Amino acid sequence: MDLSVAPSTTAASDIVRGEDALAALTALVRDDLEACNRLIVERMQSPVALIPQLAAHIVAAGGKRLRPLLTLAAAKLAGYRDGQRHVALAACVEFIHTATLLHDDVVDESALRRGQASANALFGNKPSVLVGDFLFARAFQVMVEDGSLEVLRILSEASATIAEGEVLQLITQNDTATTEAQYLAVIEGKTAALFAAATEVGAIVAACTPAQQQGLRAYGHNLGVAFQLIDDALDYSAKQEALGKTVGDDFREGKITLPVLLAFQRGDEAERAFWRRTLEEREQADEDLARAIALMEKHAAFADTVGRARDYGNAALEALAVFPDGVERRALEGIVEFCISRAR
Repeated sequence: MDLSVAPSTTAASDIVRGEDALAALTALVRDDLEACNRLIVERMQSPVALIPQLAAHIVAAGGKRLRPLLTLAAAKLAGYRDGQRHVALAACVEFIHTATLLHDDVVDESALRRGQASANALFGNKPSVLVGDFLFARAFQVMVEDGSLEVLRILSEASATIAEGEVLQLITQNDTATTEAQYLAVIEGKTAALFAAATEVGAIVAACTPAQQQGLRAYGHNLGVAFQLIDDALDYSAKQEALGKTVGDDFREGKITLPVLLAFQRGDEAERAFWRRTLEEREQADEDLARAIALMEKHAAFADTVGRARDYGNAALEALAVFPDGVERRALEGIVEFCISRAR
């Protein structure tokens, strides 16, 4: 299907950008988002006290609720007006996302999440993993209650793909021979899969056309890739208080991301030896992070990563062309720029 056959008619000046775009999207679905938040709190309850205590720590820790926002806005764009299915499925998407965060922080031994102590740092690894499992189970309960096999297929496939992406990242970690194709497979799995599912289930509840369903899925997928590309650049270029986690975590863990790949590919043999020592052999001195950042700047790795993210962002915008211009479409278009502008 060619998603570019209907060119965008939205004037660039009509698209709200940056943090204002997130505020505009939130305002557009405010009542639904409040209902979603109430449902999240209700469904994370358990007579086992540690479960809601630990879940509340990460759920209430902030976060932009971007994925459930996408589900709510996609349903609205696709014409869903009556009912609360989209609210329940948005909560389901957030449970899946939160479960993966709990598991990721254990795997990565992260001390910070959204600018405060991570759940594993406060409660320990075992409780974090088990509460993550609980949230996955809650998500599947909500899916079953929805009653749509298509919704169940989309979200269960996304959950499996996320796990595959995380395992693939473990396999490629510390390996400077990783290819860009392998790297893209990682981020398409661990990030883009849930973005795509979040927007596609919004289309499902609205019973829109197959072309519109595919358009929303393509929008979510491309937005998710762009989002992760910017995240990977920010790990080396952001301030810690803005990033919400420790800057340089990816470097210390030996993760192979696009800024690393570009700097490695474009460097001389001495520079490649530096990357092998720090990422493969994990021999790192205090000054090595600063050198890594300098090498990335030298070889335009940050600028080119942002440029690649913008390419995916443009593909996301093109995917929305199957919908007529309107406030919902402009809000989703603005989120593309929001995701990319975080790198400024």
